[in-house]
Amino acid sequence: MSTTPEPAASSPEPLWSPSPERIAGARLTRFQQWAAQRHGAPAATGTDPVADYAALHAWSVRAPEEFWRAVTEWFDVRFSTPADTVLADPAMPGARWFPGARLNYAEHALRPALDPDQADRPALVHVDERHEPATVTWAELSRQVASLAAELRRLGVTPGDRVSGYVPNTAHAVVALLATAAVGGVWTSCAPDFGARSVLDRFQQVEPVVLFAVDGYRYGGKTHDRTATVAELRAGLPTVRATIHIPLLGTEAPEGALHWDASTTSKAEPHYEQVPFDHPLWVLYSSGTTGLPKAIVQSQGGILLEHLKQTGLHLDLGPGDRFFWYTSTGWMMWNFLVSGLLAGATIVLYDGAPGYPDTAAQWRVVERTGTTVFGTSAAYVIACRKAEVHPGRDFDLSAVGCVATTGSPLPPDGFRWLHDEVAADLWIASVSGGTDVCSCFAGGVPTLPVHVGELQAACLGTDLQAWDAQGRPVVDEVGELVVTNPMPSMPIRFWNDPGDTRYRESYFEMFPGVWRHGDWITLTSRGTVVIHGRSDSTLNRQGVRMGSSDIYEVVERLPEIAESLVIGVEQPDGGYWMPLFVRLAPGAALDDGLRDRIRTAIRAQLSPRHVPDEVIAVPGVPHTLTGKRIEVPVKRLLQGTALDKAVNPGSVDDLEVLRFYERLAAERAAGGRP
Repeated sequence: MSTTPEPAASSPEPLWSPSPERIAGARLTRFQQWAAQRHGAPAATGTDPVADYAALHAWSVRAPEEFWRAVTEWFDVRFSTPADTVLADPAMPGARWFPGARLNYAEHALRPALDPDQADRPALVHVDERHEPATVTWAELSRQVASLAAELRRLGVTPGDRVSGYVPNTAHAVVALLATAAVGGVWTSCAPDFGARSVLDRFQQVEPVVLFAVDGYRYGGKTHDRTATVAELRAGLPTVRATIHIPLLGTEAPEGALHWDASTTSKAEPHYEQVPFDHPLWVLYSSGTTGLPKAIVQSQGGILLEHLKQTGLHLDLGPGDRFFWYTSTGWMMWNFLVSGLLAGATIVLYDGAPGYPDTAAQWRVVERTGTTVFGTSAAYVIACRKAEVHPGRDFDLSAVGCVATTGSPLPPDGFRWLHDEVAADLWIASVSGGTDVCSCFAGGVPTLPVHVGELQAACLGTDLQAWDAQGRPVVDEVGELVVTNPMPSMPIRFWNDPGDTRYRESYFEMFPGVWRHGDWITLTSRGTVVIHGRSDSTLNRQGVRMGSSDIYEVVERLPEIAESLVIGVEQPDGGYWMPLFVRLAPGAALDDGLRDRIRTAIRAQLSPRHVPDEVIAVPGVPHTLTGKRIEVPVKRLLQGTALDKAVNPGSVDDLEVLRFYERLAAERAAGGRP
């Protein structure tokens, strides 16, 4: 059961509620009205938005075929060949969506280029650390994609071939992804801050035939040359038949490589290969902290439908919006950002450090680009709060209607800070999903109120539940995050996974036929969702379970604590050791007084059982390459596992930080301590 306070039966006062005008104008509201008339969805009452959404959501999971058919019609999904049925087989894994249907993701993403009123408007706005925006119109984006698609065909790329990108978050990456999808190829990318070994761990699995590669990038005010790394990649990828050089630093193309400009300047006519609904669109990768990253394959049709729903209904995006999410091409949020094009929105691409030249950097991008929906990480929000950034005071954020966060749970202080320091009339959309589905299980709903520390609701079409260890649904208690019906964007498979063995083990082993994601959540009786952190690193003392994020939220309120890491370690003698590691803020010292304040805060705000056994100052907290705290590998190190067995070194942002924990474990073992 949860140790966090259970919600009261009556709804607490929300931090924010949408105005009646905002509710009436939301695309979600219009969709519900239309679906009620055409597809038997429950009609909105217009007087109780919470009940209206709950009824719509219940219908979407009770009648998934009718719901997803409605989505295709509402967004005018163009099947060159219609489907025989919507959901031929609902079994997980292996659900069969829209069998017989043929379509193309890129064709849908570029539809605004065919609209005379849209063609000359910006499709992309690109910004780097110099903060001078550059735009690409819909017409120009379509032309570049058509040119590059023709070049890929000339190079022999056929449907199903993999095309890889070692590219930062620039317009080049978007053009390359869309051109790959246009020819029916399968896109896969890594950010150029990934080292050669990390990239090869990913790309070698899928055997690409084309490699897009930059010569380097600029980050944190510095230039980072990547020519030697690209040479390693070419040598380590024998299947690559052609390399296309993107000269961000102005260097000449290496021997045998093609030049980006020569590949994107022709006047080829757009042509979109019509592929089956379940044809692979891209391969994403898990963090790979304990082995080779999982190569997760998602389909053209599944991503198209899921992202139309998320961008057009849950984020309320449409033509005239500017959609910015701080991300890199090594994280699924980049793929999600590109799908803002499906809604007709302008997407904002920022290629640079999240906090350069100062912590307020992302807010500066928001101002300069006229962003209307801004997505960032919960960690960035907390960093701004600690650095005493005042975005609403120091920047013109009048265009911003929504700030969305993901990557980790947004703590209550983060909600309050956004409300107080950005705008009181601000929709805060904390969302939670995963690379595994390239989407959200729960998150923003434009018609619902926002409560501190809670995600607004489960997403449409997603039968999200919290289950106890016996597989029973629980409400107002902590349980395993499960999804009991298929989502179109669930993986069609993992690459090189005979018999889907690894796929089944990853999600369906605990509850056969039901997706178990590996997060602890509370589904409240009001329909909101609280994320507590990963269930495989859950703290369990005397039968009382708690997510690590609950600890972080309390500890990191203290100004002396820059970041923390809490681990629960089962001991061979049946004991349980729970250390709290803290990276201190500049000038802070871990003395008895600070230790006492940490323990007092946890005891008073969370649970006496979860007061750490020790508080230990550390030089850093390890993260994956996409910025998530690494908990399970540290736990394994503390249990005596060798570093090369506990973690895939290529998946970690700073291996030296992990070596500190390895040394600590060895010292404690030598001294007979837990």
